[in-house]
Amino acid sequence: MKKILFLALALPGLLMAETLKPNVIYILADDLGIGDLGCYGQKKLKTPNIDRLAKEGLRFTNHYSGNTVCSPTRAILMTGQHPGIVHCRGNGNEGSFALDPKMTTLPRMFKNAGYATGAYGKWGLGTTSTPGNTDPRTHGFDHFSGWKSQTIAHTYYPKVIVRDGKEQALKKGTFVHDLIMEDAANFIKKSAAAKKPFFCYIPTAVPHAAMHAPKEMHEKWRKIYPQFDKAIGKYGAGPDNECPPVKNPIAGFAAMMENLDNQIGGILDSLKELGIDDNTIVLFSSDNGAHREGGHKPDFWDSNGPYKGIKRDLYEGGIHTPFLARWPGKIKAGTDSTHLSAHWDILATMADLTGQAAPKQSSGISIVPTLLGKNAGQKSHQHLYFEFLRGKSKTYTTRALRMGDWKAVQRSKGNKGQEFLPIELYDLASDIGETKDLAKKHPGQVRKMEKLMDEAHTPLPVKEKKISQR
Repeated sequence: MKKILFLALALPGLLMAETLKPNVIYILADDLGIGDLGCYGQKKLKTPNIDRLAKEGLRFTNHYSGNTVCSPTRAILMTGQHPGIVHCRGNGNEGSFALDPKMTTLPRMFKNAGYATGAYGKWGLGTTSTPGNTDPRTHGFDHFSGWKSQTIAHTYYPKVIVRDGKEQALKKGTFVHDLIMEDAANFIKKSAAAKKPFFCYIPTAVPHAAMHAPKEMHEKWRKIYPQFDKAIGKYGAGPDNECPPVKNPIAGFAAMMENLDNQIGGILDSLKELGIDDNTIVLFSSDNGAHREGGHKPDFWDSNGPYKGIKRDLYEGGIHTPFLARWPGKIKAGTDSTHLSAHWDILATMADLTGQAAPKQSSGISIVPTLLGKNAGQKSHQHLYFEFLRGKSKTYTTRALRMGDWKAVQRSKGNKGQEFLPIELYDLASDIGETKDLAKKHPGQVRKMEKLMDEAHTPLPVKEKKISQR
């Protein structure tokens, strides 16, 4: 009898412990500049629902993407490796982007902690309908819904959607982004109904270069910006997939942002309706800075705020990204953090939250103390290193390092990765726009940061050409 009573008393405690595992939703926008959000200074369009994440949570002001283009950022987010050691360092041959199945990836770590896992959107690490290492489900996701490949993710009107490894034909003219977001919402509802903690990864393709949005929203913004009606936005989508030209891409971008903002608002509202709001962490970031493709005009929108550069640059505008975190009752509402962080910190952070050790391959630092307002216990990066392999180059064409307020940037001649130009040095404390190169005034600092960049880089599996310095 005593034994039965003990079990009866213990069971609620066990159930309580299970339910206290926080759900995690990580939303990764595509090519969204930090200045595209109202909470980071956007004036021409409103993002009230994304801004809610800042109003009701924590806004980071010193957060960095994994890279300045899509695929390597996603590889870094999944593996926790920094840009100098990750296997993918630029956009190129998708066949080489697949993750190592031996690694404890972000979703696999959640699986180890008993979570349901789902990914919805742009995977960007190989063809999602091909069995094996390119399939997100190989790396710990229970479910995947999205584009067949990164190339096809250039369009919002693909011929097929991939759901759990199977291609499903779409009716011509189907705006697939809405379907994918609907799948994500259904995963959240089903997981809540099952009373199982979940990790929902939403790497949306918005606002990537094809300026497509639902027609009614596009027409609304055309009326607001009729002066751009003569402009036509064009962007390729890969073989056999339509990517229609867009009349007035300025209106197209605004409509895309409104649509995305509404959908995120729907997710936040559903968390309250499902009764899981207080036990769900919502994180929002972008894979890199704003682009200048498909008719998009980042200068018109002030997409990168005070920062120099755009996508494919390692200046601040290419890699300094928004990062918002909301967890009611745990993260103090309406707060800011200047803590220096990057995408490769997410794996270590989630390991910490789920009571696990960070995987051996991880280069990140848990930011749980910062999230919970316990800044005194927060460890810091001595520096953040970046490198970018452009086009068909066999080695990196740009590298950069941030250490404190110092920022070093080194580009290669003609972006060919064979001969580097001199290192540029900026003091971000007084020159956030990277306008004044201080390299000649501080040669010792340049040498120090050059050494750190050399140490951070490891060769890719392909044979690299020896780089000459000048």
